Order: sequence, then structure tokens, then C-alpha cells
Amino acid sequence: MKVIVMGCGRIGSQVSQLLSDQGHEVTVIDHDANSDGRLGPNFKGSIIKGLGFDRNILMQAGIEQAEAFVAASQSDNANIVAARIARTLFHVPRVVARLYDPRRAEIYQRLGLTTISSTNWGAERIFQVLTHANIDVWNTFGNGEVALVHVELPPQLTGRNVMQLNVPGEVMVVSITRNDHAFIPASGTEFHEGDLINLVVLSSAMDRLEELLGMEGR
Repeated sequence: MKVIVMGCGRIGSQVSQLLSDQGHEVTVIDHDANSDGRLGPNFKGSIIKGLGFDRNILMQAGIEQAEAFVAASQSDNANIVAARIARTLFHVPRVVARLYDPRRAEIYQRLGLTTISSTNWGAERIFQVLTHANIDVWNTFGNGEVALVHVELPPQLTGRNVMQLNVPGEVMVVSITRNDHAFIPASGTEFHEGDLINLVVLSSAMDRLEELLGMEGR
């Protein structure tokens, strides 16, 4: 996966290193020419000096081929501007914006942006959001231990029941939207083709959820 990370502070540098260690192609954008000192000696990505909301800098970083974009600078406004450019202008499929003020998160989520509050989430959480690309994280609770996720029913689960996705203490189906109507399912409710499912899941159980949905390895 090709990822662009704007900001090479504590969070941005950790996310970049995590992704690089997993073999992803990472390009870091930071206005500080010495930001590479925050990355470990094993970092295999590239670093570009500049502003992450500058179109020319983004083009230089390869935004047109990027599969994910992380806005992790120290400015909420800069992060939101850069994230919206990545999503709306360059159509990057996975965009995450770090926010210092969690009160603004809901507003930006309505714009289709995944926001991470620095008071609740860290580099590990951003890494999980990016690397579980088939699962859309809508919200988190506590310190990010529990996530509300949204998925479209995989075809192979049509006709099966909710109980087959529920894992006590790890995964629970909380609502199904069918024909534009949402309802709370019982354990014996059968899935229909085209169902949209909301689940609550432990962040540590994301891999388990992908396995249950038949999405592992995608």
C-alpha cells in the first residue's frame, strides 16, 4: 500500500515507521528539514520538505497513486484542509486526520473523513484503521479500545444469521440497514443480500472480525 503521511512529529513518525516495517511504501511530508531525525534508521520510505496541503508538494509525493493519506501535523486546521484535499480532489480511498479537539470530530466525519483524536488514539490505532481497509471505522469509545464499524454484507454470509458474527466480549452486530430501513437484530436474524451492518468490536479483534467476514488477506 502506498501511504502519504503529513507531519513527522511523535504520532506521524511512529505511524510512518509502523507502516514501513510492514513493507508499505511510505512518503512523509514535513516542513522541518530535520524531521528525518525522528524516524528510525530502518525507515525505508522517503521524506519531502513542504506543506502537506500544497498541491505541488502532494503531487511530488505521489498523491495520485496513493492508497492512503494520514494528516498528523500539530495543526487541526492544516490536517483537515489536507485531508479534504486528499479525499475530494485526489480521491484517496483511505484518509485519516488527527485532531487535537475531539469536539470537532463529528463534524468532519459527516464530510466522509476518518478523524483520530490525539487524546484518545495513538499511532497504533491509526495503523489499525489504515491496514484494515475493508472495515470502515465510524467512531471509537473510551481510549480507542472499542470501535463502531460499518461494513457491507459479504455475499457468502447471505442467509446466515447474526449469531455467527457475534463473539462474546469481542464482536457484536448492533444494527442492520436493509432497504434504507435500520433495525436492531436478534441473534437468529438472517442476513439478506445488500445488508449494511454496524458492529461494535474490540480494536484488538479487528483481525478476528475480518476472518469472520471472509476479508482476511484482501
